Amino acid sequence: MPVRIRLQRHGKKGKPFYWIVAADSRAKRDGRYLEKLGTYNPNTHPVTVTLDIDKSVQWLQNGAQPSDTARNLLSDEGVMLKNHLVNGVRKGALTEEQVAEKFEAWVKEKEGKKEALLNNLKQQQNKAKAAALAAEQEVSAKRKAAAEEALAEETTEEAPVEAAAEETPASEETTEEAAVETAAEETPASEETTEEAPVEAVAEEAPAAEEATEEAEGEES
Repeated sequence: MPVRIRLQRHGKKGKPFYWIVAADSRAKRDGRYLEKLGTYNPNTHPVTVTLDIDKSVQWLQNGAQPSDTARNLLSDEGVMLKNHLVNGVRKGALTEEQVAEKFEAWVKEKEGKKEALLNNLKQQQNKAKAAALAAEQEVSAKRKAAAEEALAEETTEEAPVEAAAEETPASEETTEEAAVETAAEETPASEETTEEAPVEAVAEEAPAAEEATEEAEGEES
């Protein structure tokens, strides 16, 4: 029975998630499988792959043929390298200890590259966040400046109106006070003149009457 190592699709529409399986090559792509070897998630960055390396190597040693996509994933995870090293042991070119050392060195090198990639991605994300924050602060500063400018213009327009409103009652009060003072000054003067005039007339008439009386008495005597 020919066996293929291939991907079996799962997940939601637009967000695929794959199982890496060993299945009968005559079976449907998403049908029955012989063994699940790992998973592949292309929705993350970098992509996430989990794989049982020893089982995958065992299937390759038993003659399973990977699909093109599965071969790339197996190569990235070191399965193809370890399968090659195991073939060297079978031919007597390598020992088990040498295979373990070589594969461990490869894993460390891969982890170093992966860590460097993650650090680079993190730096890029931090730069993008800093740029977005700076842009947001700039927009906020512009909005604040525009608001302050509009407020200053409103204050400038309201100042002449308030000044005019303050000056108008003052002028009216001054006019009213002047009219009241003028009336107050004119009224007593006219009254005093009226009162003094009869008194003076009586005072002048009284001596004239006395003189007339004295003259009449002189003539009789």
